[in-house]
Amino acid sequence: MKKILPIFDWLPKYQRSWLKGDLSAGLTTGVMLIPQAMAYAMIAGLPPIYGLYTAIFPLFIYAIFGTSRQLAVGPVAMIALLIAAGVGSLAEAGSEAHIGTSILLAAIVGVIQLVMGIFRLGFLVNFLSFPVITGFTSAAALIIGFSQLKHLLGIDITGSEYFYETLYHILQNISNLHFITFAIGTLGIIVMLVSKKYKFSIPAPLLVVIFGTGLVATFDLHEAGVRIIGAVPSGLPLFQFPNFDLSIVKQLLPIAFTIAFIGFMQSIAVAKAMQAKHKNYELNSNQELVALGFANFGGAFFQAFPVAGGFARTAVNDQAGAKTGLAAIISASLIVMTLLFLTPLFYYLPRAVLASIIMVAVLGLVNLKEAKFLWTTDRNDFWMMLVTFTATLILGIEEGIALGVLLSLGIVIYKTSKPDLIELGKIPEHPLYKNIDRFDSVVVRDDLLIIRFDARLYYANARHFKYTLLNMMNAKGDPLSAIILNADSINSVDSSAIHAIQDIVAHCRASKIAFYMVAVKGVVRDKFKKAGVVDRIGKDHFLLRIQHAVNHFDKKEYKALEYYALQHNEKKKS
Repeated sequence: MKKILPIFDWLPKYQRSWLKGDLSAGLTTGVMLIPQAMAYAMIAGLPPIYGLYTAIFPLFIYAIFGTSRQLAVGPVAMIALLIAAGVGSLAEAGSEAHIGTSILLAAIVGVIQLVMGIFRLGFLVNFLSFPVITGFTSAAALIIGFSQLKHLLGIDITGSEYFYETLYHILQNISNLHFITFAIGTLGIIVMLVSKKYKFSIPAPLLVVIFGTGLVATFDLHEAGVRIIGAVPSGLPLFQFPNFDLSIVKQLLPIAFTIAFIGFMQSIAVAKAMQAKHKNYELNSNQELVALGFANFGGAFFQAFPVAGGFARTAVNDQAGAKTGLAAIISASLIVMTLLFLTPLFYYLPRAVLASIIMVAVLGLVNLKEAKFLWTTDRNDFWMMLVTFTATLILGIEEGIALGVLLSLGIVIYKTSKPDLIELGKIPEHPLYKNIDRFDSVVVRDDLLIIRFDARLYYANARHFKYTLLNMMNAKGDPLSAIILNADSINSVDSSAIHAIQDIVAHCRASKIAFYMVAVKGVVRDKFKKAGVVDRIGKDHFLLRIQHAVNHFDKKEYKALEYYALQHNEKKKS
């Protein structure tokens, strides 16, 4: 029962001392979530009220099914942008069709994540490498930021998912800048940036909302052209079935899979960081998929768009003292109270304030530190990040992440198809053998070729192994008398690998070269036995260590020399 409903793991053991932290975290995160949820709904192309709807039932559901006790699930900027990109091509932003399709998208994302969790497919997200995610999120952050400039500047421009089109439209209309709107939005950005440094007791987004709303209401700035949210419907979202149109479902599948993967990756990354910090509970990746799946699918029946775990809100939730999922329940309850009694207070909320909240939030997604780190440590990863970043900016959100995934898979395939085959040499006066390219003092014998293959040996790299080894043998030339293969890094073999080994052994026999294998794992040795490789090479040529193989070869060689010397002496006598 605890595995299916993790709430029964922590709820029966709930301690009174935890309540203060959960209450503080729940209220703090809930207050922070109110303006953020409304802002992220705007990014997704939805009326702000749908952000508040999305901040209720998914939180309740995750608290029941999730294994993380600090993860703050709800609307996030990245997912909102993906919604805008995927649904925006099917329906006009803000329209009933756009709203209905976004809610349907949440249900599809939920089903995908549920299926992945039930069948334990969480490992699939490993194919989205960190450099790809870094490049994608950095580019998406710029796209999100520039998409909000129209609200910050108070100008009308055509919305676009392409960075360069948005920039072009802004430059075309910059002369229509509304100075009061710009001043309010800029002041909001300054307040939030300063709050990060000095850590105000009131969450900065809420402070900015109160200040901006009060300013507009006091001085009637909406009559001077400052755009406001206007009437926000009160009351809770009603239960209703999403409109399951099969033709639309098919069109939404690509973006749904993207959101399912990205949402889970973002959530599990934050959840793991929290679990590593507290270490007083276990985090189950597949159960997290199930929890997110239920949160998205269940939320769709209460007019919610797709959700995920948020970086900033989770950090605030943890810092405020969250101990269990009760903090999320308290946050959701605060949103319920807001919808029932406080929506009239948001009437004069300037859109520029919501834009400023979004722009500050996404600023942290532009990861320049990681770019510098990759440039220093791994240039291949750096270029992969840069290609994903550029493709996302130029081609669009879906195309950028698709190209990044293909790059990740391509590099994995390339690296596994051409792993290192390293020549080893002996450390003087020690029975240890090391890479000759890394150790200058090692001794290399002309009559021995000692090698190590650093990968699983299978169909993708068997041909590379075979021909690289043949080239190394040719480079040694006539003095070569024995090959010793250190197999301690070979975890498994398939039929292609066995054929490659058999070809090498046949070539060695034809060339009168001995062939040894050392440190062969049990599962690999079993396959070699079944395939007859052990009998062909010889049981005495399978040894534990390289030095054992060298000693075996030298002993046989010494006996052979003794035999030839004896034969030579007998001929002389005769």
